Amino acid sequence: MESPRVIAGVARIVRDVAIAEELAQDALVAALEQWPRDGVPDNPGAWLTATAKHRAIDLVRRRERYARKLAEVGRDLEATPHHVDEPADPDDIDDDLLRLVFTACHPVLSAESRIALTLRLLGGLTTAEIARAFLVAETTVAQRIVRAKRTLAAKGVAFEVPYGPERDARLGSVLEVIYLIFNEGYAATAGDDLLRPALCEDALRLARVLAELMPKEPEVHGLASLLEFQASRSAARTGQNGEPVLLGDQNRTRWNRLLIARGVTALGRADAVATGAPGPYALQAAIAACHAHAHRYEDTDWARIATLYGLLAARSPSPVVELNRAVAVSMAEGPGPALEIVDRLAGEPALRGYHLLPSVRGDLLARLGRTAEARAEFERAASLARNERERELLRARAQDCR
Repeated sequence: MESPRVIAGVARIVRDVAIAEELAQDALVAALEQWPRDGVPDNPGAWLTATAKHRAIDLVRRRERYARKLAEVGRDLEATPHHVDEPADPDDIDDDLLRLVFTACHPVLSAESRIALTLRLLGGLTTAEIARAFLVAETTVAQRIVRAKRTLAAKGVAFEVPYGPERDARLGSVLEVIYLIFNEGYAATAGDDLLRPALCEDALRLARVLAELMPKEPEVHGLASLLEFQASRSAARTGQNGEPVLLGDQNRTRWNRLLIARGVTALGRADAVATGAPGPYALQAAIAACHAHAHRYEDTDWARIATLYGLLAARSPSPVVELNRAVAVSMAEGPGPALEIVDRLAGEPALRGYHLLPSVRGDLLARLGRTAEARAEFERAASLARNERERELLRARAQDCR
């Protein structure tokens, strides 16, 4: 629990994420050695942070290549009393944690590396846990993390929170990483399970932390709201045997009302601090809110959802957004107009191999009574799906068309 804060505090001193992580681990080892003998301190987090910082100071002193850094920061650091009961300054720790978030999610890294490094440093996951979550080899994850640390050092990425246009660009990267982590947990790309709850929980926790650290950023609250709403439906999205349950068939009494309330609050905060039109995450949160407010599937305000998807498509054009808009249009106006939208997406390169395109088209065709065509679409969708649970569902829908 304390690891991200300890790493963040030390990284501010040594300006190297890899070294900061090693020093944080050294502090944890020291705790395992001393606490059983001397007792657990009143503020364990402050103890760990202070111990790691003191080791960082010693490292700076020992290594000649840190001589310049010692001249710049050593004088101030030595003014701090060298005892392990150093009180932690919550504001200072939060600033360091925010720097660590922006460093781990720097655009100079690939998306896969950003995700792995964020889960390692901020989520506290081991390399093995990350590998299991994304169904890749442990060595692959380890290499991504090592390469990410080397890249940050080689590129001289500053351990700081950027401002102005650079901050806007970097914040987008941070939000994207958290969003991708949640999505992988909410609808696993591959494997035997539809959900990976641990990833959803990690992403949700990161979004909540970021919202506390950056209270004036509307899109941060928008993302937090979206994840709260989505997470509220998790318990109802699978049946007793882990099979997917479609939105219209979900038992809404199993939706988590506390998470829905948190989503409403976060969306209100996003609206309160926004100075212009809502951003993509706030718009997606507003769509999720429409579902959350409908006590029955039949009560869903599909017309408003279709309008919100239209705004989202204008704000962030995407074939996937347009496909989602088609679903909303089909519920608000009927399958005919929606099929026209879907057919226009057939040639989109980004949707080539995307199993939800033929899945949506199959649903629309089935509702129009064109069952033979619908069956072919569901079979094609099943052949493209990489998740076994989704494949089973799509094959069942194809069978129903017979």
